[in-house]
Amino acid sequence: MHNVSPHKNRLLAVLGAAEFGRLAPHLELVVLAQGDVLYHCGGQLTHVYFPTTAIVSIQYELEDGGALEIASVGNEGVLGISLFMGGATTPNRAIVHSGGYGYRLRAGLLLEEFHRKGALFDLLLRYTQALMTQMSQTAVCNSHHSTVQRLCRWLLQTLDHSRTSELVVTQEALGAILGVRREGITEAAGRLQTLGLISCRRGHIRVLTRDGLERHVCECYGVIRRESARLLAPAPPPEARPAYWQKRNDTRTRRTGRVERRSQPQHDDDAVVLDDAQFLFIFP
Repeated sequence: MHNVSPHKNRLLAVLGAAEFGRLAPHLELVVLAQGDVLYHCGGQLTHVYFPTTAIVSIQYELEDGGALEIASVGNEGVLGISLFMGGATTPNRAIVHSGGYGYRLRAGLLLEEFHRKGALFDLLLRYTQALMTQMSQTAVCNSHHSTVQRLCRWLLQTLDHSRTSELVVTQEALGAILGVRREGITEAAGRLQTLGLISCRRGHIRVLTRDGLERHVCECYGVIRRESARLLAPAPPPEARPAYWQKRNDTRTRRTGRVERRSQPQHDDDAVVLDDAQFLFIFP
């Protein structure tokens, strides 16, 4: 197996030495082949995945057997957020649409580090917000924008997660990802090829000009990209953090660990309390 560094994943790359040192011995390099199903709908989460060169499609499965992509995860993120958001199972299917490598970590080890409420805690919450933005914007895009615009958005997002301009994907797979019939994908890809933006051959799409795709994409791609860049930027140094961030370690705050781990006073004290007054803090 190729020697692919865990730091090829952006979340692992920005972790401090202490956090990364606790996780590193347990990270398992795995091959993620195109078409591999990592999670089934309702399946138990035993591992999380940090892709490095692979790209994973998160899809909602319909009762008639159809599926629609609601988000994708590449080297910017982690697959399995429902684990630390309080769920033991996933409501969607995760399938590899661009083969490559990634690192696998046992679910219990990630939860142990998450409940330390250190750097990984903050990073995973910010990544979750970025993923939620991608999901909501994808829903808007699928409802209001043309197939050409949606295809441009998908191609640009995939390029952001890839080290190559040639993407291995069939028209059938693209149709399932975008919720469009094969004929619609053929027409949209043909239009982009006529404009000289991409070239297509069976099972492959090569992007010839990224700037051209950006001129034809809808605003959804920009929203997703800007929000991801903002949320996944390295945390500011302590001296540059706003006052509410500094006070997180100075006040009693709600615990996120398992209920049985809490003492009774901590279990009852479910809000931030300061000078006998209650405040609701909203963190961006």
